[in-house]
Amino acid sequence: MAAPGKTLCVYAASSDAVDPAYLDAAGELGGAMARAGHTLIYGAGHMGLMGAVARGVHAEGGHVTGVIPEKLDAKDLAYREADELIVTTGMRERKAIMEDRADAFITLPGGFGTLEELLEVLVLKQLAYHEKPIVLLNTRQFFEPLRLLIDHLVVERFVKPSHRSLCHFADTPTEALDYITHYEAAPAEGKWFEPKY
Repeated sequence: MAAPGKTLCVYAASSDAVDPAYLDAAGELGGAMARAGHTLIYGAGHMGLMGAVARGVHAEGGHVTGVIPEKLDAKDLAYREADELIVTTGMRERKAIMEDRADAFITLPGGFGTLEELLEVLVLKQLAYHEKPIVLLNTRQFFEPLRLLIDHLVVERFVKPSHRSLCHFADTPTEALDYITHYEAAPAEGKWFEPKY
């Protein structure tokens, strides 16, 4: 008997002015999510990677929930074909709804907003507020600079070596979904080091 589908929160760019490879990977992820029986919850945009992943889910008959602040909704940025469209008063409420409903998080390439969303759920996991899987879809090695920065944080003792495993870098949508399917939460470890000196 197949495992029940999960609600996957996807963070992604809203820009259309990117290499088509990013858009293709986002659409591929959406289609694979739907075929696996997963539901998408995301920031409700119709443009960029956000729109591509939602259309990919719908192309395979999946369910899309979008969450958008009223300020952005007023700019006609929402994906109106969403099965459920939630309009919030602001960004904090938007993120809280997405985080609460999600069983796992997948981050696609994006800009400041995407990185901010990723880092928030990463810190919450580091502090043991949740144990949900976090995956970065590393299309065209987009997140390699972030991987190097994490290594640097570890070397300089701002992050524990074991906390590298709080997120997973996946090269393909298939790998991302396989990681979530087989994920087992590790015992929470405290954030803080013993003093070095």
